[in-house]
Amino acid sequence: MTTILITGFGPFPGAPFNPTAPLVHRLARLRRPALGGTKLIGHVFETSYAAVDRDLPRLIAAHRPDALLMFGVATRRKRLSIELRARNALALLPDASGRVLARRTIAADAPSALAIPMPRQALLAAARQARVPTALSHDAGRYLCNYVCWRASAAMGERNGPRLAAFVHSPPLARTSRPTRNKRRPLTSTDLARAGEAILMALAAAARRP
Repeated sequence: MTTILITGFGPFPGAPFNPTAPLVHRLARLRRPALGGTKLIGHVFETSYAAVDRDLPRLIAAHRPDALLMFGVATRRKRLSIELRARNALALLPDASGRVLARRTIAADAPSALAIPMPRQALLAAARQARVPTALSHDAGRYLCNYVCWRASAAMGERNGPRLAAFVHSPPLARTSRPTRNKRRPLTSTDLARAGEAILMALAAAARRP
């Protein structure tokens, strides 16, 4: 049995609605022939540093996932972004609990970035085949999305840690699929769900390989 832990975030300052929360619930209930023999675990983090530090190790210890599929929203993105690395950097911004980590790095005496091991081209191709504009990204920011990427990447080097992980940034979603003034059709929840399903199935296929 292959186990995949799927995570998202709740609301945070500047984003009263986070589309990754309903996405996680939807994906965790997904049933497809391609997911046969795959156990899906869904979890939505409170958008706080304490929640990530508390919940992520517990989830990994309890479920021993083969892979992590993480989602977050980036308010300035225009398309889906598959993050390739986590930066050892923090923004001096409050989380949903009002907490600010008053330091510039996540871990002292650590590299400036950690790679996120994943089948990047397979995930990118899956999202694009789902007809959703998607790109690879080397900048996960300095907020909670990047923070959970760092913590997940660090956990992959530990005993019983996952072998693969992926983080996908979603732009804010539109209520309508009508083109904007620049003729680009904004992404909707239907687009995000379609891409999320495709990425999940591609990651599950990779996680089943020895």
